Amino acid sequence: MQVLYPRCAGLDVHKRSVSACVWVTSSGGKAEKYLRQFGTTTPELQELAKWLQEFGVTHVAMESTGVYWRPIYEILEESVTILVVNAQHVHGLP
Repeated sequence: MQVLYPRCAGLDVHKRSVSACVWVTSSGGKAEKYLRQFGTTTPELQELAKWLQEFGVTHVAMESTGVYWRPIYEILEESVTILVVNAQHVHGLP
């Protein structure tokens, strides 16, 4: 499988929490996964943005079934490329 984005993240957004998973792929093809959970207040979302920047994340896929993704989108939109995806479409992905 070809790696398209060597530094990317997935976010699972809920009313009171955001679960984040960062994948960092080395030039040798080895992928490392980092997990962390954040709250949804503005300072906590800014901490999420800082955490993603520390890894050099360029692309984020965000899964949400409601409107809870909107504040996250507003905070991250200037620093990364964001994809808001349908939860049913990503559950089968590796």
